[in-house]
Amino acid sequence: MPKLYEYFGLIIMFYANEHEPVHVHGKFQDRESRAEIIVVNGEVAEIRYTAVAGRAPLVNTEMHYFEELVSARATEIISKWIDFFVLHKPVKSERITRRLK
Repeated sequence: MPKLYEYFGLIIMFYANEHEPVHVHGKFQDRESRAEIIVVNGEVAEIRYTAVAGRAPLVNTEMHYFEELVSARATEIISKWIDFFVLHKPVKSERITRRLK
């Protein structure tokens, strides 16, 4: 379960047995949501946010932080996905302590 980022208490991560399309999970305590990154012709075309079955979704503030981080780091998340799932390389976790704009 590689942790990619920690952002104001929110954990952004992959599960080790993930599947395409590229997506990340945002977790805060027992709540969790998912962001699916849609790539068209090598560019981020859309990011879709959904609930995770069996889990309570992130609440408003947590979801706002999740959307903020995924939007700002979508290209980097795709690179980390390729490193971890395709190239089988470890990914480095980053703790972000300032707001992303």
